[in-house]
Amino acid sequence: MKLLLDTHIWLWSLLEPHRLSRAVARALENERNELWLSPISVWELTILSEKGRVKLDTGIGPWVAQAISTGSLKEAPVTHEVALEAANIALPHRDPADRFMAATAKVFDLTLVTADRNLLALKGVSTMPNR
Repeated sequence: MKLLLDTHIWLWSLLEPHRLSRAVARALENERNELWLSPISVWELTILSEKGRVKLDTGIGPWVAQAISTGSLKEAPVTHEVALEAANIALPHRDPADRFMAATAKVFDLTLVTADRNLLALKGVSTMPNR
């Protein structure tokens, strides 16, 4: 299975693994699954760090490099097709990060791993709930 990690799932897997459900933790540990990360998640991390909502023991650049190298994550590119698809994502809010995550999952046929109820309720996007 190809899994796109929502930003909070990526961060929880590294900083607060107890917040992951057993099913999600098993899926992330399963070597047969491909784990994908969008650059949008890195962008969200920079914002969370600037606001003091996420505290890292190093600078963002070194932390992200370490997290990506140890997690064997594939980069899910932000393409023109993803940007166009993001405009078609119907969410009850206008969060651009959520739109890009859903569009990325749809365009690249990935399963979005998330705890976000709005994303889990989307039609046409494969999701794995963290419950």
